[in-house]
Amino acid sequence: MKIERFAPSPTGLLHLGHAYSALLAYNSAIRSGGKFFIRIEDIDQIRCKKLFIEQILDDLKWLGINHEKPILKQSSRFKFYKKTLQNLWDNNYLFGCDCTRKDINIASAPNEKTLYGPDGIIYPNTCLNKIRSKKMPSTALRLNLNSLDKNNFSFFDKIYGKISFTKEEAIENIGSVILARKDIGISYHLSVVLDDAFQGITNVTRGEDLLEATKIHVILQYILNLPTPVYHHHKLIRDEFGKRLAKRDDARSIKNYRESGYSREKIIKMLN
Repeated sequence: MKIERFAPSPTGLLHLGHAYSALLAYNSAIRSGGKFFIRIEDIDQIRCKKLFIEQILDDLKWLGINHEKPILKQSSRFKFYKKTLQNLWDNNYLFGCDCTRKDINIASAPNEKTLYGPDGIIYPNTCLNKIRSKKMPSTALRLNLNSLDKNNFSFFDKIYGKISFTKEEAIENIGSVILARKDIGISYHLSVVLDDAFQGITNVTRGEDLLEATKIHVILQYILNLPTPVYHHHKLIRDEFGKRLAKRDDARSIKNYRESGYSREKIIKMLN
C-alpha cells in the first residue's frame, strides 16, 4: 500500500506539468489501495496567495483527484520547524550565514569554473568557520555537511534505480545548502523532509528536475532519523519548443484550458 502526496506551492496557477505529476501520484496510490494527500507548501507567506490555493484545489477536483482530509498547510508547522532547526543547531549541523547573493558571486568568481548544485552556485563556505554562538542566530542557516558521521548514502528511484553517493561527493556537488532563510524561517528542503515523514509518505512522485535535490533530502532523513521514501522522478512536461513549463505560463494553466472548453479527458490525453 502506497501513501503518495502532491504538494503544490500556491504562488501561481496549476499548469499541465503539475497536473501530470498529481495524476501520476494519485493513480499510483489508488492502484495500490493506498492513500493520497494534498499538502499546501505555503511557507513563503508573501508570494503564496489564497486565491491560488482555491483554484489549485478546484482544478484537482475537476481532474478527478480525491484526497485524504484534512489538507496540511506548511504555514501551520512553523513552530515545529523552528524546534527542529534548534536541534540541528545544537548538534552542530548548521552554521549561520549573512552573505548576500552578491557576496557569494564575488567569492566564487576566482574559480576557473563556477560550480552549480541543486540550489544554484555552490556556496564557497565563507561563514563555515566563524565562531559559533550558543544561541541560534537570526541569519540564514546552512547545512554543515562536514558534521556528518556517515560516508555513504543511497535511495531508490522508480526510473533511475538505486542511486548512491558519498559524503565527499555531497560536499563537492551540493555544498552547504540553506535550511532556513532569514526572511521565511525555513527552506523547502527541510520542510518537505519533515512533512513527508509527518504524513507517513512512502512514495514521492515529482519532476526529474528535483533528482539532485533528493540527495539533500536523504542526508536530512539520516540526520533526523526519518524514513526514506521510494522516489519517482518523472519526465518534465515541455512546450513545443522543448522548454519546461513554469507557473508564469498561464496559457498552459488548467484554469485556462477549462475556460477554453477543454474536457478532463482531453487534458489527460495531452499528458500521455
